[in-house]
Amino acid sequence: MLLGAVIFIGSPATALAQSADDQELAAIKAEMRMLEGRLQAIEERRHAKAPSRTAHSGTTKTPPGAHTATAGRIEEARVRGARTAPTPKIMPVSTAGFAPSGVTAGATAPAVASASAPAVTHQTPSPLFQWLGNQHNEAHRTSIDLTSSSPLAITQTEVDHLPPVFQIGNLTVRLGGFIDFSNIWRSSNLTSGPATAWNNFPYANSPNHGLSEERFSAQLTRFSTLLEANPTKAVRLQAYVEADFGGSGGTTNSVQINGYTPRLRQGYFTFTQKDWGLHVLMGQAWSLTTNYAKGVIPRQEQLPAVTDNNQIPGITFTRVPQIRIAKDWDKKYWLALSIEDPQATVAFSDSLSSGGILPASYGRVAGPRVFYSNAGGVLLNPNTQYSYNPAPDIVLKTAVDTSFGHYEVFGLARWFRGLIQPAGENHTHKSTQFGGGVGAGMTVPLGTDMLQLTGNVLAGQGVGRYGPTLIPDTTFDQNGNPSPVPEIMGSLGLVGHPARSVLLYTYGGVESAGRRTYLGADGLQHGYGATDLNLSGCEYEFGTCSAQTKTLASLTTGGWWHFLDGHYGSVMGGLQYTYIRKFAFKGNDGAGHAVDPTTYGHTVYVTFRYYPFQQ
Repeated sequence: MLLGAVIFIGSPATALAQSADDQELAAIKAEMRMLEGRLQAIEERRHAKAPSRTAHSGTTKTPPGAHTATAGRIEEARVRGARTAPTPKIMPVSTAGFAPSGVTAGATAPAVASASAPAVTHQTPSPLFQWLGNQHNEAHRTSIDLTSSSPLAITQTEVDHLPPVFQIGNLTVRLGGFIDFSNIWRSSNLTSGPATAWNNFPYANSPNHGLSEERFSAQLTRFSTLLEANPTKAVRLQAYVEADFGGSGGTTNSVQINGYTPRLRQGYFTFTQKDWGLHVLMGQAWSLTTNYAKGVIPRQEQLPAVTDNNQIPGITFTRVPQIRIAKDWDKKYWLALSIEDPQATVAFSDSLSSGGILPASYGRVAGPRVFYSNAGGVLLNPNTQYSYNPAPDIVLKTAVDTSFGHYEVFGLARWFRGLIQPAGENHTHKSTQFGGGVGAGMTVPLGTDMLQLTGNVLAGQGVGRYGPTLIPDTTFDQNGNPSPVPEIMGSLGLVGHPARSVLLYTYGGVESAGRRTYLGADGLQHGYGATDLNLSGCEYEFGTCSAQTKTLASLTTGGWWHFLDGHYGSVMGGLQYTYIRKFAFKGNDGAGHAVDPTTYGHTVYVTFRYYPFQQ
């Protein structure tokens, strides 16, 4: 069915985006231009030093003019060696066993060795890593590109477009990242860092509802490393690690030192066989459910160009450990299967922890006891509950790149597990329920490369984990079985480029949940989405409010300006505003009158980023 959808929406026209080979070729050409300038500078320095070497190198008797001739042969050999030896990328690797840089192989080696043996004997080996640096007389070419709908310099670290910093044998190493400073203002106090918990905007009963929040943060500072090897022309091996400072320890606070800790964002390796069109990924990366700007290539995800680290409501994403296998046909048609680390979120209308007893259903005296999670153990967070997971999440996606844009559809399969102890019994039994959904995404140019339309949608049961709002995946039915909650989420964005250094965007997003309830012996609804709760306390301060989120909608607008660029790096500034509106399932005021709780929130980000590697 998915393959049929690809054929229906696809087109055999030329792919809009460049292929991976084109990107690699452009990077190689850029490296060659830089290396040519450096080689010329080194030759000029050596020519300038040649007379001094000749004047001080005579420790043996030679005929008149021999010193000049020998120095000329040495310099000629050096220049010839520099022109013919394999050219390193940026930081060549050498060891003590290698010949000194002044000696070259070939026919000139005996003459040079016999004429200047004493001088060669006293030379020291090259260092293991030799930093060459940039020649500032070279023409500067920025590597930041804001003309796409999801610029890598904003959503990732754009490390692929940077030249290698050094190499170890046949392994090249690229470094990327940025220093981030963000000023965050929210109309309600969420006590959150630079990632907004969209579902936590409080109702009027909370004193935090009308209490604004102001916060500075550098936690989004991000660094990445890309290692690459090419055993053959058709095979590419890559390893990618990306980290920021979004973690916190037990002693972390903002009183004096703001000691927030590094955390793993992504860490994976990939294997690519170009002739077969085969792509394999293993490690922690963006989920295959995430919308992509091109094919299903890592670091080409179609992420909104926003500052908030929790994206925007309606976007489909997770970053999880996974195993992914993909196949492409002419870099136009793609089919991928991903097996991803599972985890479930649980909610219930009554206070219920793992091991708690459900309210009895209608016609019963007592309810079952349910177990659904454990506290983290070795190398996991002991302060967090981890759900029971009988099987990994499975994603099957097909995508097509055409001259009319990028399109994709996917299916998601999930399984949820709980342990049930029926009322009056002294044993438990397992209960496993199936969930999942279907989704789609697109990125379309609107008649010009200066304006793009992006969108995504996901609908199903038990898919709340994949949305930034984190509407729960499951609740419980009357027998204690996990009951996946219906949900739909989606977003639509418009991205414009009035100039190469300016990007403007507007996104709208929505996430909405359905009901999963049962009638209890007390005559009330229990589960998720109960509509007979007394919610009168939601309307006044310090009232009791147990409202459950039904729908959360948002509107986000903002932009980026790349205003400094050169051999010293690049600097960008960003401004973002988001309006959020939260709607709860309806309840009553205890006197038969309907209550429909709603709340709202505003967030403003002012952000500056320095990119030291983007030179």
